[in-house]
Amino acid sequence: MTIDFHGVYTAIITPFQNEGRSIDYGAYRELIERQVAAGVAGVVPCGTTGESPTLTHPEHRELIRKTVELVAGRTKVIAGTGSNSTAEAVALTEEACGDGADAVMLVNPYYNKPSQEGMFRHFKLVAEASKVPVVLYNIKGRTAINLEVDTLVRLLEVPNIAAVKEASGDPGQMARVQRACNGRVAMLSGDDNITPALMGLGGRGVISVASNIYPKRLVRMVNHYLAQEFEAGNKVFYELLDFMNALFWDSNPGPVKAAASVLGFASAAVRLPLVTFEGPQRDRLKELMDQLGEDR
Repeated sequence: MTIDFHGVYTAIITPFQNEGRSIDYGAYRELIERQVAAGVAGVVPCGTTGESPTLTHPEHRELIRKTVELVAGRTKVIAGTGSNSTAEAVALTEEACGDGADAVMLVNPYYNKPSQEGMFRHFKLVAEASKVPVVLYNIKGRTAINLEVDTLVRLLEVPNIAAVKEASGDPGQMARVQRACNGRVAMLSGDDNITPALMGLGGRGVISVASNIYPKRLVRMVNHYLAQEFEAGNKVFYELLDFMNALFWDSNPGPVKAAASVLGFASAAVRLPLVTFEGPQRDRLKELMDQLGEDR
């Protein structure tokens, strides 16, 4: 299977009920339908935005299966299956492949702080266990390690490594990735607010948090960039920039779940050690959303 990675992929939230004790699949269905109706290229369950660190193993597998079922082939499902345990990442990846995911996403092994050689061996082993395309997820801010460009180039020997979610925040690294990989992998933005810069360097889209709330606008914005219509894309980008930044006033996904609760289609509940985003900052977030109006 191959995927032409381009466009908007929504790092979808996991809505909870019963004070966070269980997944609210009724709300999740509504979230999926909003994404499909907006024309996103795919959804990404069980990422950081989906609170994968606090999902139990059975919940993790159930959520991927349920996503595949709800999507029903109408858009792609990129399942988060990364771990700081190589054996666990292999197991999660094999399960996601068996449950119908179109691709998997593997985050840098966090906390362990492996060497570049350790990262190479980790990603190579997990990718070789995957029957679907693999997206590598480079985010130093949450994992304390950076996937260096030389290591990424070495990983290109694994044929199904097809994309990289680049969230280093370093435009210099993004340029080096694009030049070194020479189009061999698709580079996707891991941060909404640097998407124009990344796409200007040759990137193909974004794995977005903001598109949980404004998927139509994000799709329109990225489509403009893909068509080299940067002025039109920037118009949408600057409309959304304050909102994009507001989503990181607290640890993700607290603010985006609060935004979903403002619109009434999911609870703001998160699982400890995160706490619900509320108080004056939530009021400011609602004011921004009131100014933006409905998604369009």
